[in-house]
Order: sequence, then structure tokens, then C-alpha cells
Amino acid sequence: MGNTVLIIVGVILIAGTLGFLLAKLLEKNNASQIVSNAKKEAANIVKEAKNEGESIKKDKILQAKEKFIELKSEHEKVILSRDKKINDAEKRTRDKESQVSSELAKNKKLNKEIEAKVKDYDDRLEYLDKRQADIDKLHASKVQQLEVISGLSADDAKEQLVESLKDQAKSDAMAFIQNAMEEAKLTAEQDAKKVIINTIQRIGTEEAVENCVSVFNLESDDVKGR
Repeated sequence: MGNTVLIIVGVILIAGTLGFLLAKLLEKNNASQIVSNAKKEAANIVKEAKNEGESIKKDKILQAKEKFIELKSEHEKVILSRDKKINDAEKRTRDKESQVSSELAKNKKLNKEIEAKVKDYDDRLEYLDKRQADIDKLHASKVQQLEVISGLSADDAKEQLVESLKDQAKSDAMAFIQNAMEEAKLTAEQDAKKVIINTIQRIGTEEAVENCVSVFNLESDDVKGR
């Protein structure tokens, strides 16, 4: 804008100077006409300078607007990229916090379950200890009653019980052996039947194959396998 004003002022000064000089030099030969023409020319020059100045001004304004739009667009891109990075980082942080909270909740629940199981186990052990103590007392009482009723000591009763168990074991063993022998005999008979059937089937198959096979005498060993 300042350059345009200087150009216009310079043009006006030059035009005025030229008009003055021409008026002095050609004062005798139609000086007024020359001055008038010079003024018109100067006016045209001033008008053209103004128009050129306005055009330059518009171009500069347009360039400034375009540069502003370009810078604004770049700035918006930078801001959008930065906001996206911030949002992504915040999302990752929220997801991580949610995951950690979920894991903590699971661990807390698991710890409660473990504590409940440990307490239940301790309660069961305590109950079993009490039951074992009651059983021991009851056993001692029953042994004492049996000793009084049978007139035998615990060692004598144990010896008689052992002998009775031995006899029972022998009887059970003999019965087991008898059953095992019968099962083995039955199994052997079944296996023998299977062998006989398989042998008969195999012999029948071999005879059928032999009946279907023809024998050719080869003149030379070179033709074998052809």
C-alpha cells in the first residue's frame, strides 16, 4: 500500500514538472493546448497508476488470503493430528486401567474363594479331629466292654480274630482259584474253537486259490516278472 502511494505521488510530480516545462518552452505556439494535453496525459498516467495500484493491492490481498488459508489448514492438520494422538493415548490409558481393574477384581474374588475354601478345609479338619477323638473313645469303651463280656484280653481276642480271618482267607482263596480254573477252561475251549474255525476257513481259501491258479513253465529266467 505504501509503495503504491509513492508511485502515484512520483507520477504526479513528474507529470506536473513535464507540464510546467512544456508550458514554458512552447508558450508562444499554442501553449495552452499543450498544457491541456499534458494535463490529460498526466491524468491518464495517474489513473493508470491508480488502477495498477489497485490491481497490485488486490493481488497482495488475494495472496495474503491464500497464505492465511494455507497456514490455517496446516495448523488445523497439526491440531487434528495432535488431538488424535492425545485421544489414542487417553483410550489406551483407559483400556489399561479397565484391564487392571478387571484383573484386580478377579484376584480379589479369587482370594475370597481361596479364603473360603481354606476356612472350609480348616473346619473339616477340626470336625474330623473331633470325630476321630470320639471314635477313639468309643473304640476304647467297646474294647473294654468286650473284654469284660468275653473274659478275654484284647491280645487274646486279636489272636482269635486273626485265626478266623486266616480261615476265611483260605476259603476265599480256594473259591477264587476254582472260579479262575473254570474261567480258564471255558476260555481255552472258546479259543480252541476259534482256532479250529480259522483253520478250516484258511484251508478252504487256499484250496479255492489253488483251483484258480494255472502254472506255466518258462523257457528262460529272463522272462520272469514280465
